[in-house]
Amino acid sequence: MNPRTLTGIALATAGALLAVPAQARPSEATPRSARAQCAALTGTAIPAVVISLPTRGGRVHASSPVTETVSGVGLPYCRVDATLSPVDRSAPGITLHVALPLDWNRRSMMLGGGGYNGTVPDVRADVPFAEKGGTTPLARGYATYASDSGHQADPAKHPVLSLDGSFAANDEALRNFAAGDALKKTHDAAQFVIRAFYGAKPRHTYFAGGSTGGREALAMVQRWPTAVDGVISAYPAWNNLAEALYLGHATQVLARPGAFPGPEKQTLLYEGVMRACDGLDGLTDRIVSNPDACRFDPAGLRCPAGADTGPSCLSDRQIAAVRAISSPWKWPYRVASGERGYPGFPFLSGADMRTPILGFGATAPSHPMPLTSGYGMQYWDQWVRYALTRDPGHDSLTVDPARPGKWLERISRLSELQDINDADLSPFARAGGKLLLLHGAADELVSHRATNDYYERVADAVGPRRTREFMRYYLVPGANHANFGSPAFAAAWDSLTAVERWTEQDRQPVAPVVTDANGGRSRPLCEYPSWPKYRAGAPGSAASFKCVRK
Repeated sequence: MNPRTLTGIALATAGALLAVPAQARPSEATPRSARAQCAALTGTAIPAVVISLPTRGGRVHASSPVTETVSGVGLPYCRVDATLSPVDRSAPGITLHVALPLDWNRRSMMLGGGGYNGTVPDVRADVPFAEKGGTTPLARGYATYASDSGHQADPAKHPVLSLDGSFAANDEALRNFAAGDALKKTHDAAQFVIRAFYGAKPRHTYFAGGSTGGREALAMVQRWPTAVDGVISAYPAWNNLAEALYLGHATQVLARPGAFPGPEKQTLLYEGVMRACDGLDGLTDRIVSNPDACRFDPAGLRCPAGADTGPSCLSDRQIAAVRAISSPWKWPYRVASGERGYPGFPFLSGADMRTPILGFGATAPSHPMPLTSGYGMQYWDQWVRYALTRDPGHDSLTVDPARPGKWLERISRLSELQDINDADLSPFARAGGKLLLLHGAADELVSHRATNDYYERVADAVGPRRTREFMRYYLVPGANHANFGSPAFAAAWDSLTAVERWTEQDRQPVAPVVTDANGGRSRPLCEYPSWPKYRAGAPGSAASFKCVRK
């Protein structure tokens, strides 16, 4: 978006603000006044003119002053619930929540979602991989906001709300989610509410999210580079269509007779990887710090004669399945986004039965898709039924992502929406934006290899030196997807303070340290492609490690 367009939007926003009832605009800083001003926001119209993408405007349908315990302290803030009306009257609206602290620090923070979204993230929550017991953005004084991305999950369609893909049957709802249109609509509407309450706009705007939220963070950086100043993108599912096709490939592999390794065999696989690769970084601590150096061969777990003889070994079919899922996979056709494949997962990912739902799952894929199959297999099933075929009863196992036949054209069109893959982040850099990119090396649901690929694309497009001026990428050994379950290393880092200092004071991150929230161990956060190698000293101390190149 060029500066002239932005100026026009700013002028429109300022003009529309004059239409807000006078009692909804703050005039005094007293708590009593703020409480009254908060309540007066109820019923306030959000004009369509303040939103840079097409809507029919919106309305604040509830606002109330509350005091809640956030980050261990009683925090008074104004809680605002609003809805934006779609252009297509048959489409669902966008539900958004805004939290307006009375002690405002003149910053705002938008929080991203997860899975297929469908629910509004908790605006009192922290950023991904945050410090355990740290101070959340709202408790720091941020005005925070988030939305359901333009649809409401239905538990009757899927009991795991983030796996309900039924919204994708509607074009506007699909675009709101897949292309990220709901992000800018939510951002613009929330900024209007912020100005209406405080009588001023934020000095600095931020975005933080993981998984789908990490993808949304990159969508903001790519599509609206001047809308946010500082961004935290964690384990981002940026190449969403590419990963969906890969998940379809994995689903078909695991659905073959005798190919699925059950939870006990997954533990066997996990322990085999640990025996082979744990000590390659100089320390045996159940953390694989350099997964690219891991050369584990599952054939070492082969059952006699390759037949499945029980939980103490892998059959030939199971070994073939594990190898297929761990390997890069390319499809033999072109799609509009330009993506050609997905890098697969390292053997370490998804092999621990402590988090089976994120990896292989507890049961093999079938039709109907079991709720105990892997999250990714269920994600594929929903995508096929609602986004691809738009037939809720369709058997997703009948769609071969390697040979999609009549579905190829539709797949290509969807790739333009779902793959957020523009690597030229020069506009964001020129605007002074700063981006922290984080991924766990043992992620079971979004491959860190894909994030490696995206970072390398940015460095190629912008130049390595220029990239380092506005972007840092840290790969966290042992960390899994969103610290789910019992990861080997539950990553905890105060990334929010880091991105604040970089954005507002030009203080670049220097030798950051990440802590294991479950065990107190610490490691240096190494800039990719570096990784932490043990030198000498206390095994639990970051000072005992040195960041080295591959």
